Amino acid sequence: MQNPRVLAALQERLDSVPHTPSSYIETLPKAVKRRINALKQLQVRCAHIEAKFYEEVHDLERKYAALYQPLFDKRREFITGDVEPTDAESEWHSENEEEEKLAGDMKNKVVITEKEAATAEEPNPKGIPEFWFTIFRNVDMLSELVQEYDEPILKHLQDIKVKFSDPGQPMSFVLEFHFEPNDYFTNSVLTKTYKMKSEPDKADPFSFEGPEIVDCDGCTIDWKKGKNVTVKTIKKKQKHKGRGTVRTITKQVPNESFFNFFNPLKASGDGESLDEDSEFTLASDFEIGHFFRERIVPRAVLYFTGEAIEDDDNFEEGEEGEEEELEGDEEGEDEDDAEINPKV
Repeated sequence: MQNPRVLAALQERLDSVPHTPSSYIETLPKAVKRRINALKQLQVRCAHIEAKFYEEVHDLERKYAALYQPLFDKRREFITGDVEPTDAESEWHSENEEEEKLAGDMKNKVVITEKEAATAEEPNPKGIPEFWFTIFRNVDMLSELVQEYDEPILKHLQDIKVKFSDPGQPMSFVLEFHFEPNDYFTNSVLTKTYKMKSEPDKADPFSFEGPEIVDCDGCTIDWKKGKNVTVKTIKKKQKHKGRGTVRTITKQVPNESFFNFFNPLKASGDGESLDEDSEFTLASDFEIGHFFRERIVPRAVLYFTGEAIEDDDNFEEGEEGEEEELEGDEEGEDEDDAEINPKV
């Protein structure tokens, strides 16, 4: 490789082929390819170290989940009305506090009598009514799953918790949906378990980007008689082939409902691939589970007020703006090039 003639021939060969990564690699000498293979082995070892890193991150998540839980328990008490927050706990300084105070003072001076009467009559419901149901309505990803007949049930939802797998157990997390006694089912808690994997795929180790959800399990909902919204009863006419008589039969068929979330599609474990629709359904389910865990449960009050949704929208708009600006810069560069070299 130190021979100038060999290097020149190699350079000429490289210049004569299309400059795509794969075509470039194919032109390299065997000795260079051998070294590249050694780099790939190092990369696989890096991926396995990265997998261990994420396992320790999961352990940290479990540790800090225990620190968060007392705060989440108090959140539930405020939402359900079991505990009334103190004046100190209720104090919050908003960004528009001065404007609100000024407007409030002016209103007091003009209609103080009416305000006192309205305050006396103002309702004081227990806790924060329909807290979690409001979050479902505010978040598009969740509202798309909710049917009209699901709404009365979700109004009984009192809390959502995330539980991480115990040390030494396979990586997973459980979503717990806590309901107050209701007319629809006898369960006090509905669960959804998401199983995770944090190891490079043997067939494609370079695709590893951290833990991924690989499967999930739901739970059995003990519906009260006539209250199961995940099925509907239809009537169907059948004609007897011999006698020609017609009879009407009724049967239950699946019905769209948020509560199908607790009866998920199972990932194929026998090596057979799922069809495209099933893969999309499973991927959507995994995305929803991840969203509950990472966003909804930790920041519930901000999704209730809509502040977190506005932040998400602003972030997305910012990304789009950057892309548009980048495209504009690229166009500008082309114009500059054209001025420097009129032949272009």
